[in-house]
Amino acid sequence: MIKAVIFDLDGTLLNRDASVLKFIENQYERFNGGLDHIPKELYISRFIELDCRGYVWKDKVYQQMVNEFNIGEISWERLLQDYISEFYNSCIPFSNLVSTIESLKEKSIRLGLITNGKGQFQMDNIRAMEIEDYFDTIVISEWEGIKKPNPEIFQKALRELGVSANESMYVGDHPENDVIASMTIGMVGIWKKDNQWDQVEADFIIDDLKELLLIIEEVNKRL
Repeated sequence: MIKAVIFDLDGTLLNRDASVLKFIENQYERFNGGLDHIPKELYISRFIELDCRGYVWKDKVYQQMVNEFNIGEISWERLLQDYISEFYNSCIPFSNLVSTIESLKEKSIRLGLITNGKGQFQMDNIRAMEIEDYFDTIVISEWEGIKKPNPEIFQKALRELGVSANESMYVGDHPENDVIASMTIGMVGIWKKDNQWDQVEADFIIDDLKELLLIIEEVNKRL
C-alpha cells in the first residue's frame, strides 16, 4: 500500500524552464540602463545556456556574462543578488499541481519534497507557489549537507514521513538523481517526462502530475 509520495522540485513541481525565462526577461528590464548595449534576446539566451538548467550556480553564470558582454555599470555580485532576491516572483508551477497534491492529501497520503539546491532560495520558491503547508517534510540538500542521488537524503525523508521505501513513490524529472536513485533504495520511481532525455528507466512515466492518482490505484491493486 502506497502511504507516501515524495517529489522533486525543479522540473517536477516548478516549471523551471518557464520560470527562468520569465525571470531573466524581467531582470533585463530592471537593469536595462546598464544592459542596453546587449540585445535582449542575446542576454536571455546566453543566461539560459550558461545556467545549464540550474546545474551551474549563478555566481559563475554572471561572472561569465559580465566578462563576455563587457558589463561595466553592474557588477556580477549585484546581478547575482537580484537573482537570489527576485527569482521567486517568477515561479510558474506545472499544471494540476495544487489539485493533485490536494487529492493525495484527501486520500491520507503523506507528502514529502526533496530538492538539491540552496536552502533559503528553494524555500522562497516553494512558498511563492503556496504549497509549503501541503508537505509533511521538506528536505533541501544545502541544509542537509548531502544531495541526490545520495541514498541518505531519500532515507532521511522516509524517516521523517514514518514510512518504508516500499510504501512510497518518488516523482522527479532527472533520470539518475531522481528516478534511478529512488528505485535503488526500493521506492517506486516515477519519471516526469522531460524532453531533454529519451529512454528513461522508470517504474512509471508521466506527462502530467494528475496521472499520479491512477498510478497509485494501479500499484495498490498489485500489492
